[in-house]
Amino acid sequence: MNTTRQQQVEAAVKWIEEAWKAGTLSQTGQAFIGQLEEAFTERQYEVDDVMVQGEKVIARVVITGKHTGIFAGIPATGKTVRITQFHEFTVNDGRIIHRFGWYDTGTLLPQLQAGA
Repeated sequence: MNTTRQQQVEAAVKWIEEAWKAGTLSQTGQAFIGQLEEAFTERQYEVDDVMVQGEKVIARVVITGKHTGIFAGIPATGKTVRITQFHEFTVNDGRIIHRFGWYDTGTLLPQLQAGA
């Protein structure tokens, strides 16, 4: 029998997997998403960590991709980078009733710097 916590984790991971397959995982509402999708190719994802507190579920997703286009004014470097994305879910009775996502550009941009 699944516990409430297991149901919450499973709901979040299932949403992430389905969004990846549908090509909508990047849709976080942040203004630079189109640029990110164009600048990083060969993207792959991994659910790195899932934390649960009450109805809140936070999932950390690590996306690896090759920097092949301009991002934030930085020309393509050809480097493979790790892009951290977070999703916050509210899960009730195993169903997602709210989701918000965002990228951690603070860990992405230094990877694109010369010498990094």
